[in-house]
Amino acid sequence: MGIGVVGEGLKVREVRALLDGWQDGARARVSLWQGGSYVRTVRGWKATSARETRGHRFEQASWKINKSFPHRSQLCVELTGHDRMPCVTIKR
Repeated sequence: MGIGVVGEGLKVREVRALLDGWQDGARARVSLWQGGSYVRTVRGWKATSARETRGHRFEQASWKINKSFPHRSQLCVELTGHDRMPCVTIKR
């Protein structure tokens, strides 16, 4: 499970969530965290889509964001059925 962010500096254009293997009915959402505390949901629940590349199977979801976030804040992805929540820190 992982998160990828496309952007420049504090501006985030897109967030992508990846989950190894196929998991029917998986859903994901993006939230904003600061100093280890939840701030708000950035994008709501979205169903993942199954993909396969060179024999590797995975689930993927992506969101267009086009917003700036505070320095050192974190964008995190929560996936249904998983305890881990991968995050990326936004830096200048």
